[in-house]
Amino acid sequence: MEGSWLSIVPFLLVIPIAIITKQVLPGLIIGLLVGSYIISPTILGGIQTMLNYVVQALIDENNIKIVVFLYAFSGLVGMIKISGGIKGFVEVASEKIKTKKQALILTYISTIGTFSAPTFRFVTIAPIMKALLKKVKMSTKELGFVIETTATPVIVLIPVATAFVGYMVSVIQISIQNVGSTADPYSLFIQSIPFNFFAFVIILLGIYLSFFHPSHTDGPTEIDEEKVEEAEDWHDCHPVVSRDLPDKPWNLIVPVCLVIGLTLFLTWWDGNEEGLTLAEAFIGADVLQAMVVALLITVFVSIALFLVQRFKLSEIIASFIEGGNDLMSVIVLLSVVWGLSSVTDDLGFSQFVTAYTDWIPDMFITPMLFVFGATISYFIGSAWGTWGILMPLGISLSLAADVSIPLIIGAVFASGSFGALASPLSDDTNTIAKILGLSVMDYARFKLKPALIAAGITTVLYTGASFIL
Repeated sequence: MEGSWLSIVPFLLVIPIAIITKQVLPGLIIGLLVGSYIISPTILGGIQTMLNYVVQALIDENNIKIVVFLYAFSGLVGMIKISGGIKGFVEVASEKIKTKKQALILTYISTIGTFSAPTFRFVTIAPIMKALLKKVKMSTKELGFVIETTATPVIVLIPVATAFVGYMVSVIQISIQNVGSTADPYSLFIQSIPFNFFAFVIILLGIYLSFFHPSHTDGPTEIDEEKVEEAEDWHDCHPVVSRDLPDKPWNLIVPVCLVIGLTLFLTWWDGNEEGLTLAEAFIGADVLQAMVVALLITVFVSIALFLVQRFKLSEIIASFIEGGNDLMSVIVLLSVVWGLSSVTDDLGFSQFVTAYTDWIPDMFITPMLFVFGATISYFIGSAWGTWGILMPLGISLSLAADVSIPLIIGAVFASGSFGALASPLSDDTNTIAKILGLSVMDYARFKLKPALIAAGITTVLYTGASFIL
């Protein structure tokens, strides 16, 4: 069955089902199930094969580390929320910031300490900006767009201590394994960062809109006094900044600084133990191991810190579990992605792509992949789902057409980033709209034009890069 057209059947099901249902997981599960039945075409054989693929994926050492990292990271954020870390940070910042320029500069500078996940960014920055809406003198939609350009587009470029990096490295790992490559997935991720053109373009567009574009409003409802009064009372915009929580900004600052510092130190330490230079250490080290260990140490230290402040142990544990459970859907998604990738590999997907895509001019593969992925991500609203679906295809295409692998990886990540920013179905769009009190569809329509402009520029850049590389 090697190289058979049957190897593309799971993908032919995954994409349309995901678009129709506007959910990634149902399409992935059906694709995995159908692929399993192609391999074992008996009544129970397909189900058993599907289970085996998922179990084999979950018992892989690196995959288990990624699951632990994702759950523990989200659990740590849960503890920070309930201990008043985010509420305290917002309280202090909203009192000290007095002008539009200060507010916008804080939005960008605070990325250094709140880059772990988009939602983390939104609940720390959006309430501050909402409190300062009158001083900022931007329309609420413009403000939301500027905040969003400092979330997912920035986070996808950061190689350590984020909720994204483990997942991103994982989808690269399973994809290169499927084509028989022994390349280091983390090194490929690092090399792909300069080629995530959409992230760079949309960040620059956000900076332009923040500091150089004349501010305007969308109508009187954006600036009337009633709206301003509502905006200034930011305590009701999200549960993590509720008045009932304590004001303890250090409960945010200490864990965030600790996890970042420990990750960098342990990464250097692991590389140094291998006798590598400082620069080589960060590439040659077992970064996943360093991130997991650093995170676990941070969790234990944070629990001790909160206990000293007389928080109840039962509340701390409950907030950790509740926070970790917030990412269970992602962990399930990742498990199915791993299984689907293994199924299509056994069906000969990479060989099929190699045999039947040589008619596509090499220079068009990367821009076409980006446009295709951006379309999918817009309709399903999930960057992670898009990466899981497209990365195996992208890696196979890169080898078949001898296109730069880092360039292809960058294009896949860029396509998912487009959907996270522009789609009305994305968590980013819905979270920021809820915090700022915007209509989701109106806000999504407002963002679509600048997102499409950035996507057009990105497509041109990928075409140009394909000529050069």
